[in-house]
Amino acid sequence: MTEKVFATIGVVGAGAWGTALANVAARAGRDVVLWARDAAQAADMAAMRTNSKRLPGVALEARVTPTSDLSALAFVDAILLVAPAQSTRAVAADLARALARSPAPGVPLVICAKGLERGTHAFLSDAVRESAPAHPVASLSGPSFADDVARGLPTAVTIAAEDETLARKLCEALATSTFRLYHSTDLRGVEIGGAAKNVLAIACGVAAGIGLGASAQAALVARGFAELLRFARAWGGRDETLMGLSGLGDLVLTCGSLQSRNFALGHALGRGEPAPAKLAEGAFTASALVEMARERAVEMPIAEAVAAVLEGRLTATEAVISLLARPPKSEA
Repeated sequence: MTEKVFATIGVVGAGAWGTALANVAARAGRDVVLWARDAAQAADMAAMRTNSKRLPGVALEARVTPTSDLSALAFVDAILLVAPAQSTRAVAADLARALARSPAPGVPLVICAKGLERGTHAFLSDAVRESAPAHPVASLSGPSFADDVARGLPTAVTIAAEDETLARKLCEALATSTFRLYHSTDLRGVEIGGAAKNVLAIACGVAAGIGLGASAQAALVARGFAELLRFARAWGGRDETLMGLSGLGDLVLTCGSLQSRNFALGHALGRGEPAPAKLAEGAFTASALVEMARERAVEMPIAEAVAAVLEGRLTATEAVISLLARPPKSEA
């Protein structure tokens, strides 16, 4: 791939994370087109210069232009795809149609969601390739809360693409003094880290909601990470990737804070409360993760317990008992 400066960045999805990433790109000196599906939301953001619905109290940077017109993305140099994981395929297909007459075909699509596609068991990069085959695919993942990033608090994440030059140039285009990016060619490993940690964060939330204590939390993180590593090895991810920002780093962040929607979902389930109306990504990924693990004979008891709770086959307390009742074994 030839050297290229990404002067203009498109962001598809004007939720909290999309808005935060739009601000990051603007601070990095890029002109940003922020697309919202809802025309009223886009108009409100353009007029008030804030996303009062999804990220209150954070001003939009001057270089960010909100819009609800997908064709406005036809002239950008790269696109951050910040749609929910289960909508990523459809949004990528819409984008491919909107970009078909772009003067610069083959605009890279950077997946910023974390999950696995239910039903198809597809990794998001594969779903995007099938929907938008003319576009190179990358993935951005790592320990990052939208509010922290939007406010300019120090954060480090990874961008992975099979083309190392693309990954490196994207990192350079988005880097700021407080938003540090590392590049990788292990696209599969980065995707797996982001998807699996969401499910494990639900487990940690359940334990906290029940009140099992800090020792149980630490055990869940450690054994959950072992599950994550086993799954990644079976599906082609590299150990060093999972031990980095997009694996262990993201797992540590989301397994101990109610800022994480996955942890908050588990916390509510552990306390016997109704699940939030808008379910976290891990709730949709859990069944796919477990089914894909079984396909390759990967043992993931914590993920299986989470899936059983989400599907109503076990209560939170029963899931904990089932994990504790497992026979002793070597840690290796």
